[in-house]
Amino acid sequence: MDEQAQRTALLSALTTEHFVLQTATSTTYTEASARSSLYVMALSSSLVATGFLASSPESLLPFLATVLPVVFLLGLFTVARLVETGLESMHCLAGIARIRAFYRTLGPDAERLLSAANGRWPEIGSPAERLGPMLAFLGTTASMIAVINNVVAGAGVAVLVHSVSASAPRWMGAATGVASASVLTWAFYAYQRWRFAEFDGIGPIREP
Repeated sequence: MDEQAQRTALLSALTTEHFVLQTATSTTYTEASARSSLYVMALSSSLVATGFLASSPESLLPFLATVLPVVFLLGLFTVARLVETGLESMHCLAGIARIRAFYRTLGPDAERLLSAANGRWPEIGSPAERLGPMLAFLGTTASMIAVINNVVAGAGVAVLVHSVSASAPRWMGAATGVASASVLTWAFYAYQRWRFAEFDGIGPIREP
């Protein structure tokens, strides 16, 4: 096979790979949306059921003791998977960037139309980081679901404190719940930063 035939075969293979990567990254967004919706619907249903039982304390506490841990665990599984889908999407985008870098070698027109400046991360910096990495990480779908889930955990802790020590002032249970939710949110933020650390060293991809 001569050089021209090899280049043509390579271009065909890269075009196919580009399509596969685009499909894969689209799938990660679909999965993230579906998982988030499933968690929110489960939480909403639990809150509606809690409202119906609010007038019956003898039934409400056992219900909350059963439902809140289950919802919290579902939230943990959800946010863990949302972090992974985000990583999978970034992996696909990095692969697309490498293929675009090869496309730019096809000629002057390709270099101009497919320039890195007109690309996306990691060819250019992520727009989400313009206000700093902290806000970027707090704005992910995983973070938003994690914050909601941590509030659920905080509510559960507050109910537990109140049920164990009924004579304790209400502010104590509320303060304990807020503290628990804050600690869990910080822990998730640290976990997410740790999982995404493998992409921190990826700079602009400009050459094949």
